[in-house]
Amino acid sequence: MRLSVCRRADQAASFCNFLDFFNMVSGLSNIRIYLILAVFCILCACSKSKQPTPVTPPNPSSFSFNTLKVNGVFNGFTYKGVNTVPVIRVSFSAAVNTASVANSISFKNTAGTAISYTAAYQNNDSTIVITPAALQPITKYTLNVSTDLKSSSGGNLQSVITVNLTTAIDTTNKFPVVSDDQLLDIIQKQTFKYFYDFGHPVSGLARERNTSGDVVTTGGSGFGIMALVTGVSRQYITRAQGLARMQLIVAFLKNTAQTFHGAFPHWLNGSTGAVVPFSTQDDGADLVETSFLMEGLLTARQYFNAASTDETNLRADINTLYNNVEWDWFRQNAQNTLYWHWSPDYGWSTNMQVNGWDEALITYVLAASSTTHPIPKIVYDNGWAGNGSIRNGNTYYGTVLPLGPADGGPLFFAHYSFLGINPNGLSDAYASYDVQNKAHAIINYNYCIANPNNYYGYGSNCWGLTASDIENGGYTASSPTNDVSVIAPTAAIASLPYTPTQSMQALRFFYYKLGDKMWGPYGFYDAFSLDDTWFATSDVAIDEGPIIDMIENYRSGLLWNLFMSCPEIKTGMKSLGFQGPNL
Repeated sequence: MRLSVCRRADQAASFCNFLDFFNMVSGLSNIRIYLILAVFCILCACSKSKQPTPVTPPNPSSFSFNTLKVNGVFNGFTYKGVNTVPVIRVSFSAAVNTASVANSISFKNTAGTAISYTAAYQNNDSTIVITPAALQPITKYTLNVSTDLKSSSGGNLQSVITVNLTTAIDTTNKFPVVSDDQLLDIIQKQTFKYFYDFGHPVSGLARERNTSGDVVTTGGSGFGIMALVTGVSRQYITRAQGLARMQLIVAFLKNTAQTFHGAFPHWLNGSTGAVVPFSTQDDGADLVETSFLMEGLLTARQYFNAASTDETNLRADINTLYNNVEWDWFRQNAQNTLYWHWSPDYGWSTNMQVNGWDEALITYVLAASSTTHPIPKIVYDNGWAGNGSIRNGNTYYGTVLPLGPADGGPLFFAHYSFLGINPNGLSDAYASYDVQNKAHAIINYNYCIANPNNYYGYGSNCWGLTASDIENGGYTASSPTNDVSVIAPTAAIASLPYTPTQSMQALRFFYYKLGDKMWGPYGFYDAFSLDDTWFATSDVAIDEGPIIDMIENYRSGLLWNLFMSCPEIKTGMKSLGFQGPNL
């Protein structure tokens, strides 16, 4: 019924208007007029209800990421060791609008600099092939695809895509290839400059690092004194020059530097001799750093052995410095252990014992060898060796480790004390020390080959975990149990006496392949991470010293022979139970 009325209304609207209709009915009675008007209103309402409804066109469908390949391989969204002209294929669930690519795909380095690229299309425009302009080696880049990318039908990409790429090293040689012996000489000579050319002008001592200004380091200076002896022996400087520098150093230590019961602080002001606090409560004696200093001084005493007045006086002054150290006082009230620190303001508050296995074997050897303040064997056995608790005996990466923590710890454990102590054929109740140090180095090497953290660059030619600078201004003792992807050249190079083949392989890699980034005015910079594309620009005395010193021990045994020739050392080590051909 309503449909028929509405049809009539459509017909009425096509041939009459309201005025004509009113004229037509004007002669009718009022009741009829009202009825007709009511019908007319209904007809008009039905007519309005049939007006066409506007239709909103549907939004274009969004589309999604499908697959990714870098140089034909899918490896998630992070790629390392990539060549400098990679081919990146990104596929989608729909054809893309090629006009939207330029504004939605960016390629940048870590500094935010845009890298130009070309884009080609495959699979009916559903795959974009991105080829950046030639990239730089050992650099991080990011490819970003934003949701502004559109499909050919106008839809937007559902989610952002980010691809991280790190380019591989440049394997070309950065310096001319020379014989291994010539290369060792190049490295020693360049490293020597840190201690001689860059030595503090007032005290002659080694600055803590190449940015330290007046801050000099006690332990690093001991290593530097051994480097000085090496430099004279290798004729980098004359004996007279070496003697003059030693006279400057020893006079400063004897007459100017601040000491505490004969022991030196970790850091000193190289001009005034005043303590530079290492930390809040470490503002006094540091017995271990003092040991490294004495290790160097006794080595120099044995080298400058001429009967001249100058060399005789130098030896006497070194004896005074060594004899002034109250080794037994650092037992802290006659305990059977040695303590690392003492502060004039905080006393023994750090309460840090010197016990092993770590870098401080030399501390107990020197304390037992003192003719003025010696310690008895029980202090060594109880304090250092923990009555045997330093033993390990477990196997790591196929090698049995006699002493120390799991996986060996940082490699400086095998270096600092053994710049002077010759481990070859040396043993006591706890270990054979050539076996210990070789095991430590080979475990470190094999760990880096195994590379359980999958850091880029680790391998047979790039290994060595020890204490060093790390990225963002930090410093850490890297080891297999504290691996932050940072390799320090000193670790592998100073292990030359223990792992000559593996260490030379690493040394060649550092010099020839990374020399454009790692070689500076004082030899190798401190550390690097190929995984994070980070390279230190720092030189650190306590890392530079073992490089030149252990290379010399590897080449000639000079420093071992000098230190082990000290009569006090022979007597002291025998008193602790050591045996060996050098005793």
